[in-house]
Amino acid sequence: MNRFKRLNSEIAVSPQLSVEDVKEAARQGFRYIINNRPDGESPNQPAGSVIEAAAKEEGLGYIAIPVRAGGLDEKAVVAMAETLKKADKPILAYCFSGTRSAFLWALASAATGESEADILFAEAANAGYDLSPIMALVDSLSESAQAK
Repeated sequence: MNRFKRLNSEIAVSPQLSVEDVKEAARQGFRYIINNRPDGESPNQPAGSVIEAAAKEEGLGYIAIPVRAGGLDEKAVVAMAETLKKADKPILAYCFSGTRSAFLWALASAATGESEADILFAEAANAGYDLSPIMALVDSLSESAQAK
């Protein structure tokens, strides 16, 4: 079973990665990993530094943009948008379940005008993620970006 859920051709999201998952990501052609999970969120999760070392060993780029559950903020959205723009594709982003990563991707993509809200909702839904909790914010960011 593939734990990596494709949102589109440039990004997939996943629950918590292990070192073996990083190796599998490299085998599948991913080129960059975004860690959206704070260290210490649960007792058995590997530290971000362990995943970063595994990514570097596989020749993958890595960045940590940790977001606590329910803690999406402008700083994280801006960091995600910058990373989505500059990182080698395809990207694999992860958190506890993949939901925070999907939310952050949608907010960043809407804020930069990279994609319209309807497309973001459809891509997330196709991957099994429901953006309805952030629908109004995605719509607002998308409309603002499109107006620029």
